[in-house]
Amino acid sequence: MPRILMERSGEMEVFAHVVQDGGFSAAARNLDITPSAVSKLIARLETRLGTRLLVRTTRALTLTEEGEAYYHSALRILQELNDADQEAAGGAVRGRLRINTTIPFGTMFVAPAIPDFIARNPDLIVDLSFTDGIVDLVAEKTDVAIRMGNLPDSGLIARKLGQSRRVVCASPDYLARRGSPQAPADLEQHDCLTFNFRRARPSWPFRVGGQDVAQPVKGNIVVNNGETMKQMALAGAGIARVGLFHVADEIATGRLVALLEEHNPGDLELVHAVYVGGGPLPHRVRAFIEYMVVTLDEAPLLRGNS
Repeated sequence: MPRILMERSGEMEVFAHVVQDGGFSAAARNLDITPSAVSKLIARLETRLGTRLLVRTTRALTLTEEGEAYYHSALRILQELNDADQEAAGGAVRGRLRINTTIPFGTMFVAPAIPDFIARNPDLIVDLSFTDGIVDLVAEKTDVAIRMGNLPDSGLIARKLGQSRRVVCASPDYLARRGSPQAPADLEQHDCLTFNFRRARPSWPFRVGGQDVAQPVKGNIVVNNGETMKQMALAGAGIARVGLFHVADEIATGRLVALLEEHNPGDLELVHAVYVGGGPLPHRVRAFIEYMVVTLDEAPLLRGNS
């Protein structure tokens, strides 16, 4: 085999580090080689490809259009090489695992589980991000995302991890000022806190007289995450509909009051792990998902029966 072919994966790895670390010097430190060695490898790569991949100035490093395409291809190929190594090594769990999850769920369930997960898999590096926005797993180089609620149609693979019963609630202060709704239709006279997600519905499900109904709701506050929703409800800004795991402690201590429970139709918020399909699931991703299945099965608030 020609020597140049044997060196391709090394060039790709150095190039990927330069992009991810933001420069030659940072990549050299992380790879434990000299900056001049990094520079020579990138120059050799660009010469072999016959195109410029990076534009370097004294202040910034940016990718050319060709560099952007090569970077994403290199990440895919390097991941496949790592997966092949893992398969040959008997399924060892190693490498970097990039996880994205929602803010409240991540704070309450994922973050506390990570130390034990790492203790069981010491060769793994966990890269954890919290956001309630929709994440492009490929663009953000995310291995697995944990999402709440109904999933939009996509090419992603989903694995159900659990479910939480939703609850309608408000603060005692709000109810003292505005009164307590006795039937779902009473919500038309109340300020209801809603989400601004594109997939959010302007109505809440209830059961009235044995029939399921969708009660329209409105209010003057919309938010993009469950933690802000809870804080708005605690501040007396309106009535919220959230997963019970968000507000169980506040309801137990009387800081929030559950409403219209007799009309709850079994309203559930599903929890899924989602990941990109198209090939064998990397061992690090499989290990994390299986670990969370067991962990969340032991969390009563995520079984939908609390």
